[in-house]
Amino acid sequence: MGLILNLETATPVCSVALSRDGKVLGFRESAEDKSHATRLTIFIGELFREHGISADNLDAISLGMGPGSYTGLRIGASVAKGLAFGAGKPAIGIPTLKALANGFYMTYQKEIPQSTTGKVLLCPMLDARRMEVYTALYDTGLNEVSPVEALILDQASFGPLLDKQVICFFGSGSDKAKEIFNHPNALFFAGIGLSASYQSELAESLFNLKEFIDTAYFEPHYLKEFIAGIPKNKVLG
Repeated sequence: MGLILNLETATPVCSVALSRDGKVLGFRESAEDKSHATRLTIFIGELFREHGISADNLDAISLGMGPGSYTGLRIGASVAKGLAFGAGKPAIGIPTLKALANGFYMTYQKEIPQSTTGKVLLCPMLDARRMEVYTALYDTGLNEVSPVEALILDQASFGPLLDKQVICFFGSGSDKAKEIFNHPNALFFAGIGLSASYQSELAESLFNLKEFIDTAYFEPHYLKEFIAGIPKNKVLG
């Protein structure tokens, strides 16, 4: 059982949650774009003051380890590493898509239909570029069925699986899938975004198993290489 600080920065949402024994004690979130660098440490400080603790009182720091925004993940990893090193606490890495699937299941568990053709699968999707999404497949026990990948969606995506079972699609990338999928077994759920609070149960489980990341060598799961954009006012010679 532990007191864990959970950080989530893989999307435009900057989110921090404090949990004990897998239960959320308090959280802070902002959906303001590109706010991670300014808001993350402020949110952490607010939670510490609210609960009368410091990093020394924590048992571990949990962070969403990707995939997602390169800049957001880098900021989250830097802050988590700094806290872990400074306070001498272990760090726990939570796959971003698994946390999203956990949040979806906690919210919609009673609304997921029972499938007569096979297990219901959960498909979290994070928006990438154009028709690309970061995605994976999990069963309702959050066991990975299909690994994390960057997938360019087309009408054939998930076709063989949808013929056999119900798949629940959710997350910021699922709107793209909804535009092109037309299958009775494809169910879409709106309004599920990432939150550090979705990490709490997963982090507690890994903490009890003592499954920690090596903070000295840890790198977020970027999935794709960072591609820097060209400023609009850049003149090419």
